[in-house]
Amino acid sequence: MTLGSPDRDATEVLLGFARVLRHAGVDASPERVQTMLEAVGELRVTSASDVYWAGRVTLCAEPDDLPTYDEAFATYFGADLAPGDSAIRQAAPRRETHLFGVDGDLADGDESEVDETTTASSVEVLRHRDVAHLSPAERAELRRLVALLQPFAPDRVSRRNRPSHRGRVDVPRTVRRLLRSGGEVGTLGRHTHRRKPRRLVLLVDVSGSMRPYSDALLRFAHVAVRLRPATTEVFTVGTRLTRITRELRQRDPDEALAAGSRAIPDWSGGTRLGEAFKAFLDRWGQRGTARQAVVAVFSDGWERGDADLLGEQMHRLSRLARRVVWVNPHKGKEGFAPLTAGMVAALPYVDELVAGHSLAALEQVVAALGRR
Repeated sequence: MTLGSPDRDATEVLLGFARVLRHAGVDASPERVQTMLEAVGELRVTSASDVYWAGRVTLCAEPDDLPTYDEAFATYFGADLAPGDSAIRQAAPRRETHLFGVDGDLADGDESEVDETTTASSVEVLRHRDVAHLSPAERAELRRLVALLQPFAPDRVSRRNRPSHRGRVDVPRTVRRLLRSGGEVGTLGRHTHRRKPRRLVLLVDVSGSMRPYSDALLRFAHVAVRLRPATTEVFTVGTRLTRITRELRQRDPDEALAAGSRAIPDWSGGTRLGEAFKAFLDRWGQRGTARQAVVAVFSDGWERGDADLLGEQMHRLSRLARRVVWVNPHKGKEGFAPLTAGMVAALPYVDELVAGHSLAALEQVVAALGRR
């Protein structure tokens, strides 16, 4: 492969784009990504047009992928790009650096490609930045990238069946076929279990210690609600429990978060997770919301209430839920150890502890929620 010098930098940028595309819902398999890298290697890595078309013809499998691809490409490379080559060249302004930071001669008119490169590199840097330390401009970029994530729980197998060409023999349907054909043996009817979306429940800590991360985490929750509104529930926990699913169903994320913040009476207050979790399980969990669901708790575990009560409620939750994922923004920091009272009490009942302090960490949260 000849991606130009340095190969490694260009490859990392392209792999980052493929990763974003997968999160956006396009099935960019490793084989397709490898084909895309080879195609780019045969073309010009310094040309945004070549990169665009190489990715489009190799990573997209069906027409429905094309709008998602265009949106992901424009978001990742930082320009409002249309599918056509001319649109790409018109969209990017003139800059003095080169695509993916690769030095080399550019023909007249190729200067338009370089702004996307700089933006792509900055996106890669932004992916690993702690959201608590972002500038207003970086926060705005992060919000766009969070909107491309696809957090949802894996499907579950239903007891109901559906006709299928494979699977077990459907005896009643096969007998009906025999009766209609006068007893002549024909094709066997078969069926398999239906698959239904599993419920996803998000419990977001909005206490004072979580304030630097609340905006990003609630936007993550908004994306989850918009993706599967019928099977996603969102609650905030602090000194009390608040259900904000209805508010987050609004299409516009800013309006949804504004409505959610108006509904939360204990924003940036104290932390009594045990009492809030007990309220959730008494009112919602045991009535079906948490049964066999994937439950994600976004909290740093700074419990100011009764830690023993929190442990008891986590035990109840673990027996109801299919999986419990705890997202602690501090886990991704050097020297982290789950030593807070809340984490010590909850950890025995958590299936997976992940970080949630950056875009890359939120991508790992998406993967953790989707594990079967």
